[in-house]
Amino acid sequence: MSSLQDSLYNWLSIKVVADARPDDTAAIDTFMLFDELLKENHALTDLTIHKDDGMYLVRYQIDGESKTSRFPVELIDSMIDQIQAEPEKYKNFQ
Repeated sequence: MSSLQDSLYNWLSIKVVADARPDDTAAIDTFMLFDELLKENHALTDLTIHKDDGMYLVRYQIDGESKTSRFPVELIDSMIDQIQAEPEKYKNFQ
């Protein structure tokens, strides 16, 4: 099992892609898998995301306690930035 921080990073990265590409079935399926794994493996609930100038803040509940994890925008957005820079490499095959 991966660490909570790694799981949140993966979950958030693919969520950004899935949100930006609602017709991308692979991104949506991957996000749903990561979402399920995050909740099952780490027992997180009430996940919310806030993006400010330089950071994504992911707030969640774990064991009844509120927590927040922070991720640099440039790190999380690197996947969607790459897809948008070279869309011909990331076609959606439905």
